[in-house]
Amino acid sequence: MPRYELTLIVKAMQRPETAATLKRTVEALMERGAVVRALESLGERALPYKISKHNVRHTRGGYFLVDFYSSPKMLPAFLDHLKRDVDVVRSTVLRNEEKETGSARCCVREPPSARQEEEEEEGPPRRR
Repeated sequence: MPRYELTLIVKAMQRPETAATLKRTVEALMERGAVVRALESLGERALPYKISKHNVRHTRGGYFLVDFYSSPKMLPAFLDHLKRDVDVVRSTVLRNEEKETGSARCCVREPPSARQEEEEEEGPPRRR
């Protein structure tokens, strides 16, 4: 299953209502077979411009990131669910490509003569 990142802007609400909205969203993901890795709050702030959604103009919102694994076939139905949710102002799902780790090679224990010099790649040495 590919890894995705959901960016949510929810309308400005008290903490219990915001928690209920996030719980509803995460449960909707898991009902559709997604595995949620992380939920991160980026705080509440003023929106960069007024956003009208469900006949209400919003000027403030809470920003959240949800990191999850899911089947690509599930996404259209989930996005439709988010569009109908009156507490969600804006949502975006992006595929999160996992970076390969371990490509860097440690050469500290090698003798200095066997190490590849990085200065050669940067160009000629500077004169003082």
